[in-house]
Amino acid sequence: MAEEYVVFIVESEWDPAQVTEEEWTSMMRQHRAFAEAVAAAGAQLLGGDALQSESAAVRITPATDGKPAVFTDGPFGELREVVTGYYKLGVKDEAQARELAALVPTTGHIELFPVMDTGSM
Repeated sequence: MAEEYVVFIVESEWDPAQVTEEEWTSMMRQHRAFAEAVAAAGAQLLGGDALQSESAAVRITPATDGKPAVFTDGPFGELREVVTGYYKLGVKDEAQARELAALVPTTGHIELFPVMDTGSM
């Protein structure tokens, strides 16, 4: 069975409204090249998306009365970096996951997490 990993793309700044058409085209070309590298390695790209800016995010925390508290006035707290996108990979092992994660285009850094098998929930 293939192992699954989630790759988080973490950048210090991300505002899609400020990206020019040329920058967007270049980024998409880089991400298509990443997807091609995953396929060429015999691995699977199981999903992934770019995320909107942190100003569009919502923070939800449990409240003592059982109703969640929702905060919409982001960016939140000491946020200096933000997850700007993610990929979910199906790979043969951790070594391949690390090798492929290192190819994800970013100006920030990548965080790689193995997906926990929770069985049939």
